[in-house]
Amino acid sequence: MRPAGAKTMPTKLETFLKEKKIDQRRLVAVSRLLERLRPEDRATKLVQRQARKSDEGTKPEGLQKPRSGRPVSPAALGKALAGKPISGPVKTRILRAVNRVLEQRKQKPVTLDALFDAPAAGQGKGKSKAKAKDDE
Repeated sequence: MRPAGAKTMPTKLETFLKEKKIDQRRLVAVSRLLERLRPEDRATKLVQRQARKSDEGTKPEGLQKPRSGRPVSPAALGKALAGKPISGPVKTRILRAVNRVLEQRKQKPVTLDALFDAPAAGQGKGKSKAKAKDDE
């Protein structure tokens, strides 16, 4: 997906996918199957919505967490392969899709740091704990 003649280092994700011979199109398809909302997810969301509208306004206990319903898009995967910044939930969806493909191939699952570089110090979106305490 890089222009011809571009001499940049491949990302960890790109190297991993080449090493394991995983196609990008397969990741997008697997993610679509994993993240799709199912009837039980819709029922859970309905119960949560009704509980918020009730007088108590508290979330009922013991409910499963519903799927997001948002698969990895080809554009998001392209950004990840190019080394551009992507959000945490997108990284997690890519990780789930990669682990599903590895599971189908009877291989061991990987962790997030095997696919993505850790953010450099001070690059987080939120305040650090020390700054948050100073602001109080």
